[in-house]
Amino acid sequence: MKHTYFIILIVIFFGCKNESKTTSEVEQSIKTETVTTTDNPLIYPEEKHFKSMRQVTFGGDNAEAYWSFNDKQLVFQSNYKAWNVDCDQMFLMDADETFKDNMPPMVSTGKGRTTCAYFLPDNKHIIYASTHLKQDECPETPLRKNGKYIWPIYDSYDIFVADLEGNIVKQLTNEIGYDAEPTVSPKGDKIVFTSTRSGDLELYTMNIDGSDVKQITHELGYDGGAFFSPDGTKLIFRSSRPKTEKEIKEYKDLLAEGLVEPTEMELYICNADGSELRQLTDLGNANWSPFFHPSGKKVLFSSNFEAERGFPFNLYLIDLDGKNLERVTHGETFDAFPVFSNNGKYLAFSSNRNNGGGRDTNLFIAEWQD
Repeated sequence: MKHTYFIILIVIFFGCKNESKTTSEVEQSIKTETVTTTDNPLIYPEEKHFKSMRQVTFGGDNAEAYWSFNDKQLVFQSNYKAWNVDCDQMFLMDADETFKDNMPPMVSTGKGRTTCAYFLPDNKHIIYASTHLKQDECPETPLRKNGKYIWPIYDSYDIFVADLEGNIVKQLTNEIGYDAEPTVSPKGDKIVFTSTRSGDLELYTMNIDGSDVKQITHELGYDGGAFFSPDGTKLIFRSSRPKTEKEIKEYKDLLAEGLVEPTEMELYICNADGSELRQLTDLGNANWSPFFHPSGKKVLFSSNFEAERGFPFNLYLIDLDGKNLERVTHGETFDAFPVFSNNGKYLAFSSNRNNGGGRDTNLFIAEWQD
């Protein structure tokens, strides 16, 4: 899922490396990187794709910053207690803003827990998932079960439309179970989201108004965090698909409790209607939060596949045929949730960099160069 609340604990709790490929195979597949120099202390020397970078937030866990269609604003989620929230709520910012001693406007209800906001094409409304219809308070957040790291899948999540003043104007889903993780096609015609309405965590599409709901994945496993390609014809998403009898039983048992284990995930790609589905990565460990490069020919994603003890997570580029794997960030902790602006010039992402060695995860906006 796009889940924000786990981003520190994910670094602590991920288990040892899952060797889907040998080290030599991985090394051969990663491009040789040219070391560059920069006067910006936020950019590490090897990060050649960042022409400039600025830090946007300075406390709490901040993630999933998504651009308006005109690139003038972003909506993101935060649990920063200084902003009077106890768990993730949605906040709005102008693209050039920074929040060091000030607070952005909240555009969710402030009740329950929210996740995964996204702008609609009119730039005047957002969609997001929220549990506020079922509870005012933050739902409990289990993160460990039987010694394993887990995510809760709240069946109280539904997807709503709100204006930029925080008023909910429409409820898009009303099924029993989990409905969350919505994102909007750049074409402005479709929403993709994850739901348990079939009994499993599958991807669905619907029109912008919530009509014409179609299931587009059908295999056992957690399919989520989906994004459209720039032309709206393809979807990239991450999935944890159990294969063995033991894995299948463990997955089903956890799902029955509203839980999933996200430590082994790979990226999958398909057409927007679910056809021509194929696995894109086979790296081991957790490969997730994918987003299409503006060219539509590559995918940028977060992974800990090179990590021996579950961290760090860094950003990587990969071609749509699974070739030319390239490491983009070079942090020692956590870089994830990369999202390109619609004009392709900027990248918003979340990182533990420059947090004084603490646990805060902040938003950064980088000027991108290929």
